Amino acid sequence: MELAEFNALDTATAAETVGVWAAIPGWVDAVVAGRPYGSVDELAATAAAEAADWTRADLDTALAHHPRIGERAMGSGAEAAASRREQSSMATAAEAVARAIAAGNAAYEQRFGRVFLIRAAGRTPDEMLTELERRLDNDDGAETVEALDQLAQIAVLRLRATVTNERIPA
Repeated sequence: MELAEFNALDTATAAETVGVWAAIPGWVDAVVAGRPYGSVDELAATAAAEAADWTRADLDTALAHHPRIGERAMGSGAEAAASRREQSSMATAAEAVARAIAAGNAAYEQRFGRVFLIRAAGRTPDEMLTELERRLDNDDGAETVEALDQLAQIAVLRLRATVTNERIPA
C-alpha cells in the first residue's frame, strides 16, 4: 500500500496492519499514533526507535505468532503469509540441514524457553543453522538482546514490504 493510504487508514485497520510486522500492542499503538508519516523512511525510523524499548515480555508476546524455522506457518492471515515468504529458502534446504535445524530448534527451546527467532529473509538455510548453533552458546541476557534485534529487523522488513512511497499501478 502507498504511504498515503497507510496514513489514512482508520486506527483499527492501521493497528491490524502494524500488528503483522510485530505483534507487540504498545509498539503497535505507538507506530499507529505517529501517523501521518512523511516517508517510509520516517515510518521505519519510528518503528525502529520504538522497538529499542522492547522487553523480554514483548519478545515472548511476539513469539506467540512466529513459527519455528523450517516449519510451515499455518493459517491464511497476513502474518502467516509473511512468515512463509520470509522462510521460503527452507524449501530448498538439504535434508541434513533441515534435520539439524529441527534438532537445534528443540535444543534452543529447552535452553531458552522460547522459539528460536532469526530474520530468515535473505539468509540461506546453512546461514540460519550456523546462527542457531552460535546463539545456543549465548547466556539468557545476550540471547534476549539478539532475539529482540532479530524481531526488530523482521518488523522493519515487513513494514517496508507493506508500505511504499509510491503509488502501485492497479
